[in-house]
Amino acid sequence: MFAFLTALFAGSLVIAAVLAGKIITVGGIFVPAGVLAYCVTFVCTDVINEIWGREKANQVVLAGFGTLVASLVLIQLALNWPAAPFWENQEAFALILGTTPRIILGSLAAYLLSQLHDVWSFDFWKKATSGRHLWFRNNCSTVVSQLIDSTVFISIAFYGQMPLFPLIWGQWVVKLAIAALDTGLVYLLVWYLRQKEMLPGYRG
Repeated sequence: MFAFLTALFAGSLVIAAVLAGKIITVGGIFVPAGVLAYCVTFVCTDVINEIWGREKANQVVLAGFGTLVASLVLIQLALNWPAAPFWENQEAFALILGTTPRIILGSLAAYLLSQLHDVWSFDFWKKATSGRHLWFRNNCSTVVSQLIDSTVFISIAFYGQMPLFPLIWGQWVVKLAIAALDTGLVYLLVWYLRQKEMLPGYRG
């Protein structure tokens, strides 16, 4: 199950970066289409942190960072590789997958800061509550982490190009709504893993 959650984390992270090229409307708020996929990564790290501990969660975050960097490099390689003479979709391909250095830098910085904070915060509140109130730890860690993510990414990617606060606020509100909804999923996964008790390094 740890391998599955790690794979889900990495897959959601990469597809979120790809889907971010489309802006969607959620209740009148404009956000990147990758917001749902990205929120899945916080579910994964919270469950891993709860069952396997902070060290394993940090390992997943750092592995995810390497995966994200590798995927961005491969995308840029594909964009710049000469196309076959009969292939006529280069412009559409570049339009969908192409991005600016500022967006890439913003994505990497926001990811690393927000995910590491989320792991630290979840572990901090776990100790402070003596392992109780999973719903509180899940949401409390995510509230601040998602604010860090939205603030860092929007500030780096769009500073001087468009108003920052409405974009930051909109993304944060949508992410908080998703985080509140996924609390039940976190409980279900943690319950399932504890019932199975089939985990190496299981903490009980």
